[in-house]
Amino acid sequence: MSQILNRNVLVLNKHWMAIHVCSVRRALSLVYQDLASVVTEDYEVFDFDTWKDLSRFADTGVVYTPQYPLLAPEVILLRRCNKLPKHYVKFNRRNIYQRDNFTCQYCGKVLPRNELTIDHVIPRSRGGKSNWQNVVLACIQCNADKGDRLPKECAMNPMREPREPHWSMLMYRPLIEEDHTLWRKFVDVAYWNVTLEE
Repeated sequence: MSQILNRNVLVLNKHWMAIHVCSVRRALSLVYQDLASVVTEDYEVFDFDTWKDLSRFADTGVVYTPQYPLLAPEVILLRRCNKLPKHYVKFNRRNIYQRDNFTCQYCGKVLPRNELTIDHVIPRSRGGKSNWQNVVLACIQCNADKGDRLPKECAMNPMREPREPHWSMLMYRPLIEEDHTLWRKFVDVAYWNVTLEE
């Protein structure tokens, strides 16, 4: 059941624009509090009580509560939110790994999480800060080879200049990695038509 509760749910504002991704746990909480409704593939909108009644007939993707089963929603529609929130991407390990796509930024190898480290391009001992513009993923070997040196001192420059990722990168990643057919109705056009930064 905990796997189902941690699945991704697309969040739409009241104008049906994709604005966020949350967990099934959070989505059900919002629907229960009457702050959101569940949206189906036929664009039908359900409040909590109706969704609860509909959930009785589901076989898969169900969260079992002590009182009744609840079908895990894929998309929810907020009742009151009418504008796009100002998004920023949290500076944390998970988002660094996602930004760099589990790829060593020095040798280009795609590796599992346990074979990658976070490297400060300008080492902290030389005044480098822990921020988006100064950290990249590095395999253990490349990190050891670079050590406490500047990139120009060891001829090891990152493949891409490190920078803060756009918030939509993290919102659309589940669409690419997981099968969210219903999401495509709401984000596919926006994803492919968005203007990219240089």
